[in-house]
Amino acid sequence: MAEIAVCLAIEQLLPILRKETNLLRGIHQEFSYIKEELESIQAFLKDADKRATAEGDNIRESVKIWVKQVIEVAFRIEDIIDDYIIYVEQQPRDHKCLALLCKIAHSIKTLTSRYRVASEIQDIKSSVKEIKERCERYGFQIQPTFEQGPSTSQKTKWHDPRMIALHVEEADVVGFQMPKERLIDLLVNGRLERTVVSVVGMGGQGKTTLAKNVFDSKEVIGHFHFRAWITVSQSYTIEGLLRDMLRKFYNSLTCDITNMDRGSLIDEVRNYLKKKRYVIVFDDVWNVHFWNEVESAVIDNKNGSKIFITTRNIDVAISCKKSSFVEVHDLQPLTQEQSLELFNKKVFQFDFDGFCPKELIDLSFEIVKKCKGLPLAIVAIGGLLSTKDKNTFQWKRFSENLRLELNKDCHLTGIQEILSLSYDDLPYYLRLCLLYFGIYPEDYEIESNRLFGQWIAEGFVKEERGKTLEDVAEGYLTELIRRSLVQVSSISIDGKVECCHVHDLIRVMILDKFDDFNFCHHISEYGQSFFSGTIRRLSIASISDDLKECIESSHVRSLLCFTDKELPEHFVRRIPTKYKQLKVIDFKDVELRYVPKNLGGLIHLKFLSLRNNRHIKSLPKSISMLQNLETFDLRDTGVREMPKEIGKLRKLRHLLGDRMSLIQLKNCIGCITSLQTLHNVSLDGDGDGAGVVELITELGKLKELRELGLVGVVREHGSYLSSSINEMKCLEKLDIESKSKEKVIDLHLISSPPPMLRNLTLNGKLENFPEWIPELQNLVELRLVRSQLTDDPMKSLKNMKNLLSLFISDCAYEGESLHFQDEEFHKLKELCIANWDNLSSIVIEKGALCSLKMLTLYYIPQLKTVPIGIQHLEKLEILRNWYMPTEFVESVSSDGGKEHWIIEHVPLVEFRTLDGTFIRHSKT
Repeated sequence: MAEIAVCLAIEQLLPILRKETNLLRGIHQEFSYIKEELESIQAFLKDADKRATAEGDNIRESVKIWVKQVIEVAFRIEDIIDDYIIYVEQQPRDHKCLALLCKIAHSIKTLTSRYRVASEIQDIKSSVKEIKERCERYGFQIQPTFEQGPSTSQKTKWHDPRMIALHVEEADVVGFQMPKERLIDLLVNGRLERTVVSVVGMGGQGKTTLAKNVFDSKEVIGHFHFRAWITVSQSYTIEGLLRDMLRKFYNSLTCDITNMDRGSLIDEVRNYLKKKRYVIVFDDVWNVHFWNEVESAVIDNKNGSKIFITTRNIDVAISCKKSSFVEVHDLQPLTQEQSLELFNKKVFQFDFDGFCPKELIDLSFEIVKKCKGLPLAIVAIGGLLSTKDKNTFQWKRFSENLRLELNKDCHLTGIQEILSLSYDDLPYYLRLCLLYFGIYPEDYEIESNRLFGQWIAEGFVKEERGKTLEDVAEGYLTELIRRSLVQVSSISIDGKVECCHVHDLIRVMILDKFDDFNFCHHISEYGQSFFSGTIRRLSIASISDDLKECIESSHVRSLLCFTDKELPEHFVRRIPTKYKQLKVIDFKDVELRYVPKNLGGLIHLKFLSLRNNRHIKSLPKSISMLQNLETFDLRDTGVREMPKEIGKLRKLRHLLGDRMSLIQLKNCIGCITSLQTLHNVSLDGDGDGAGVVELITELGKLKELRELGLVGVVREHGSYLSSSINEMKCLEKLDIESKSKEKVIDLHLISSPPPMLRNLTLNGKLENFPEWIPELQNLVELRLVRSQLTDDPMKSLKNMKNLLSLFISDCAYEGESLHFQDEEFHKLKELCIANWDNLSSIVIEKGALCSLKMLTLYYIPQLKTVPIGIQHLEKLEILRNWYMPTEFVESVSSDGGKEHWIIEHVPLVEFRTLDGTFIRHSKT
């Protein structure tokens, strides 16, 4: 009877189904048409901004307005494509009777939406027709000209092994020697009363570069007990500034400063500084009231302390005179000779032995002259020309174009025009990547992996044969750095960019482009602005009452928050229903107490970060619907139990968490074959030994895995784990932690250890030193923790060709001495020896550790004297001695220590004594 009822129902609904079929047939045809039109429009838009700029003044603005209208149509097409996927493509696949009834019910439910999609497609077709007609009036042509990504020559440059270019400051130190010496003298040899030293100059003149070189000079490092660098910028709050200072003062805070009021924060700062000779740099100060706000916190202890301020406004420097001694240095532009020297450094750093060829000398002079001595302009243009062929024809054409752009005085507007030239020279895919930096707040340091995930989610990164999308994105970033448009904040030991940022003036240029292309809208208490048209990306730095009505009518694709306030629950609840086309959600460091149960409604979502939010303890089951999710970051959250629905996310490439239990995925984790990062998985506490073995075995199916972190490993896992790791031929980073101090890590990777492994951490007992480790020819970083080895591991590691960083900790070796012999560890740059109870002697022969730059000794209670032979380490830059015995500290003290002479050649020596006192010594 039930089957008869179903069939009767189907018969009654068949007319609706036929009507639906006819509608779908028409939509499919029209959909194919507008997809082709979108490709043509996007190809046209790649050069649309340059075309608008190139027009005469009379029609430039009208062309720019028209281009914005073209962009709006492109946005509408993108949106209707997404709606098509939601309402048209997603159909029940089963054709059985009951399933067919469900299909009909689904069709009826979404019929209104389907008609809306069909109607919108017709409307867009009319708009496209009008666009083409206007193109003809302006003399432009819309046609597909597909960009295939970077040229072969560009690819070669991205992977150039001469990574030294990534270390260059925002301008090489040219022409700053005299002002640098004067400023060092003011800081080191000035009066005992607290003194404010100000460097004043226009944007792009090199104030920060000069200040950083003074701040990092050996004389300044050795003279002051404490140094701190604080970036102020326009959007500071005094409470935020004071908290930033306290975080710089202490490695770990003993009190909660989050809820302290201004008075309490000032007291805490004064208490820390009262007995120290300190120098604090406040970089990029705009507000003339700044000194009045901060002056009471930076105590005048009559100990020769200094405040170092960089500013564009002379009134900021003058305002400090009311209550302190002030020395003002007015930074001058570079001379023509200095400008040419800087220009040649940037352009010919890898060519012609650093010298300008004769045929380009006159053109170099002509180009540099137009920069009027501004380092930022010279560096920007030099970075651009470094990527071009070195011939007179190209350079002459470039110089002529530059002359047209710089008709007026080279003040801030002139600099923006110069920077815009660098932007215009970028391929389209790099322009989009550069614009993305403007989404982040001013002076924000962005983790490169985070940035890569967002670029990929946005579709900016194009596939290249033989490379992952992350590899391609890294190439894009390297190219932007080479062009001096992006700056490196920090790099890994092997030269990879870890964090990056853009200069303030670059960011100003980017924000100007935002207005032209509706790229992003900012909501902040300092920069509220009205907007019109479609909002594609939303950057929220302030939670305001009008947030909801500002954006709910828009079609936001990326939602990033940079506020330390809690996101209202009513706003979070509406995200899955009001922002169905989202591809990026980044709520890192945002206080979030609620994850919507219908999160799965965001079927286009590719990047989701909830990082650093302890309030989040669980995930909704609807997460299984996020079929396009590629990056899921749950680090520093309360989520431990991963729902089995994660196993349905077949496009997931990066799953990051803390001690994640994946036991429910033991039969399906191996199906997520696109996974590249799995960090970090707990094998502890599941109470199912067989289940854990199944899970480990499944991991062997993840052939694309680049990074794997496992905790809770025991000996019984050894053979299964070894077998799975042997299958991971692409693995670059492996972290293994045992269940407890007594549990043994037993890996057998002798036959075929991962050939690409670069970073290895083994945290747990090793019965013998693994013979396969010296076979890892690409290994650059090794950490051995709690290994309890009885044989000296250095004998096996000493000849590893590419090892750059070695961390030996927590009784990794039970011996009482370490002996580094001649020519051993000749490439090692960083060595850390920590928490070693019975180590009493370290001997370094001449010729050993010859490349070492940083040596850290951390809580070695039996080591009473500095390592013998440390004076042979000529390249040593930093020596850190933390929680070492009193005898050790006294022996190398600059105040009469009998072994102080041994470390006099080291620029920076740090001590943290057993009672917590922090001291710096240095050769002056």
